[in-house]
Amino acid sequence: MVKMRRVESMNKLSLFAFLGAAILAGSCGEKKPETAAAAPLSSPAAPISSPTQTKTEDFLTVSGPLIVEHQVDVTAQRDGIVASISAEAGTRVKAGTLLARFDDRQLSANLEAARAKTRSVAADLKNWQAEAEVLQADYVRAQRLWKEGLIAEEQLQHAQYKAESDQWDIQRVRELVTTSKEEERSLELELEKTRITAPFDGLVARRYVRTGQGVSKGDRLFWVTAEAPLRLRFTLPERFVGHLKRGQELPLTSPDLPHEEHTVKVIEVSPVVDPSSGTIEVLAELMGARGELRPGMTASLRLQRPQ
Repeated sequence: MVKMRRVESMNKLSLFAFLGAAILAGSCGEKKPETAAAAPLSSPAAPISSPTQTKTEDFLTVSGPLIVEHQVDVTAQRDGIVASISAEAGTRVKAGTLLARFDDRQLSANLEAARAKTRSVAADLKNWQAEAEVLQADYVRAQRLWKEGLIAEEQLQHAQYKAESDQWDIQRVRELVTTSKEEERSLELELEKTRITAPFDGLVARRYVRTGQGVSKGDRLFWVTAEAPLRLRFTLPERFVGHLKRGQELPLTSPDLPHEEHTVKVIEVSPVVDPSSGTIEVLAELMGARGELRPGMTASLRLQRPQ
């Protein structure tokens, strides 16, 4: 009897142990709620943007080369041979400064011949004018004699026609003088073309020819450029129409000179939109000292996009 009670007690203990293990295994298999893993709103991993911060997409950056209005290739206006060169690359020149000269010996000789011809024709004109005075005096004398009945009317008409004919000769010679002077002027212009001069104040940026070289009309001789004022020409989308005005000032920077900051003023805004690209053209000019900026350098402008 005592043995049977002991067995029952052991069976109850085994049953309790089994139930405890089952409950423990069930509790270990439960998942934590998903809301427990969510980060709180005040977590530093998710900061809230301040309303005062500026977005990059609110601005448009445009870039382009700095230009000057006066910048040209000086070309030959006639064929010739370079006799001498008076300016090298890097030389600062004034308007009219001699840069080079062509061989002008033949032109100079032709010009002297044209001037001599002009003097000769002018002297011939004076001779015709003196003869016209004599013929006019003969005609007046013939009129007086005819009134007195001393000569026939035919003699009077003869004197009249000679005087009138001489006036036409004078007019012809006058035209010859004019033609000769124009030929002279033409040769003077050709002679001027042998002297290559600077078209404006600036800097000789490049020389293309050398002494003794034969050149043809239109060949490049020098590249002359002004140094100021520096300008920037760029295009903007058509939505900027009405938002950019003449006289408006904008900040300018150059990637080659990050330590320098400059200001430009808008001097031209295209009044129409280019239908092929949907853009407007703008021209801005540098204000104040240029610092280390030079024509041809790349510069950038930062503009706020229209809202």
